[in-house]
Amino acid sequence: MNIVKVSGKTIEEAAASAVTELDAKTKDDIDYKVIEEPKKGFLGLIGNRSAVIEAQRKLDPAEEADRFLRAVIEDMGVPVRVSQEVTRDRKVIFQLNGEDPGIVIGRHAKTLDSLQYLVQLAANRYADKHITVTIDAGNYRQRRRETLKQLAENLVSKAERTGGKVMLEPMPPQERKIIHAALLRSKRVKTYSDGTEPRRYVVIAPI
Repeated sequence: MNIVKVSGKTIEEAAASAVTELDAKTKDDIDYKVIEEPKKGFLGLIGNRSAVIEAQRKLDPAEEADRFLRAVIEDMGVPVRVSQEVTRDRKVIFQLNGEDPGIVIGRHAKTLDSLQYLVQLAANRYADKHITVTIDAGNYRQRRRETLKQLAENLVSKAERTGGKVMLEPMPPQERKIIHAALLRSKRVKTYSDGTEPRRYVVIAPI
């Protein structure tokens, strides 16, 4: 992390110099601490002392997420390309694409979910405002979302046909949310989650 020590007649002047040296846009993009307060000498001439500060650029969560993700992927030795999108509502979405994205997806996306969790921790470690990180590989999450929606619709028919509850296999929270959302407005069934983590599951029951 680049830390600079700069001086100026006033703290504001020193901060402005730090913004330039750190290639930041405004003073809001840096953190600094005052090492020496400015002091006016005798008659404003003799014994004057400049303000001295130590400053560094504030960490950008999206940049930290990108740096951490690329470092982990390099350590894993997985040949994938990383692309990033930052949305207006402070969501950072990474897409990983390559010949074999299954390596970073893992069984039931456990590797992908773990990677996403670690990257989010790294991104928010020093962040002033929390950001949400989503990582997808080979468009897995979108395909999985469509599969779960179709599964939900199919199981509605089963619940109605049998007149009983239909229990799905245990799923992570984000996948259970997809099922609940898909059937939220259904007038034929209701859904709820049961069980305890990590084997919590969705129940579809006729109304």
